[in-house]
Amino acid sequence: MEFSHKSILLNEVIESLNIKSDGIYVDGTLGGAGHSFEIAKRLTSGKLIGIDQDEDAIKASTKRLEPFIENGNAVIVRDNYQNIKEVLNDMSITGVDGILLDLGVSSYQFDEADRGFSYRYDAPLDMRMDRRQELSAYTIVNEYSENDLYRILRDYGEEKFAKNIAKHIVAARAANPIKTTFELNEIIKESIPAKMRSGKGHPSKQTFQAIRIECNRELEVLESALGDMISLLKPDGRLAIITFHSLEDRMVKNVFRKLQNPCICPPNFPVCTCGRKPLGETLTRKPILPSEEEMEENPRSKSAKLRVFVRNEEEYRDYSEEE
Repeated sequence: MEFSHKSILLNEVIESLNIKSDGIYVDGTLGGAGHSFEIAKRLTSGKLIGIDQDEDAIKASTKRLEPFIENGNAVIVRDNYQNIKEVLNDMSITGVDGILLDLGVSSYQFDEADRGFSYRYDAPLDMRMDRRQELSAYTIVNEYSENDLYRILRDYGEEKFAKNIAKHIVAARAANPIKTTFELNEIIKESIPAKMRSGKGHPSKQTFQAIRIECNRELEVLESALGDMISLLKPDGRLAIITFHSLEDRMVKNVFRKLQNPCICPPNFPVCTCGRKPLGETLTRKPILPSEEEMEENPRSKSAKLRVFVRNEEEYRDYSEEE
């Protein structure tokens, strides 16, 4: 199927990045290049660097951004945004004017049945954003210990019945390997009391989220990359991040808060003596949410939250080396 993903909070992202025609911008989760197309068309002598680890996304975005690639305003790299510093170092770029992350799974990845991201289609357990990696959902479901399964379902899925689901998975795979999404659906369904299955969405939603996050190291990658991205921003550069669940949003919010107020002095100190100065400020005191119209047109936008951080013009240092 054609790689399609309706860009969420598109106008809000473009406005938040405050795009300069001669600026350098990075889209770390390129996808179908919806956001990137709007960034690139605003550039004259500037450059857009698009990064994605999904081969299908690379093919689709290359086609969509072809005019900008040909005139030198866009470059596409197949990699994980975790390696943003190395990607930019290879291009001799030491600072950028804006970085965008649109986290989570694209509509294409959800809707392409054989990718195994969705509990709605019967497909092999996969969930790899980068199919070059060895770890897949199949490996997690069939080889992780019961305790590790419980841990990821509890921590990454915030699943109330994590312990029981992990127990049922281990019992089921003892007879035969669990190979498909629908097989896993049935096990999850049997693990949750009947009275708790209705009225709160699909019973597999949180378990599938947890396995996908583990498979792609999503929170680990985000946490490790935030420092590098902040250190790459030029004065007045913007970092815009769209999250889709509370774990991501909490991490982004806390890091932005720490960057804005890095002081580690005891609260009762009359003046700061630690010498740590703010690296910038969070432009979004509260996250930017999709409009009612957008949520109606694109139900997948309902859980989206956009947070934006701007680098301090007066205080520019490498945050990543301090952490």
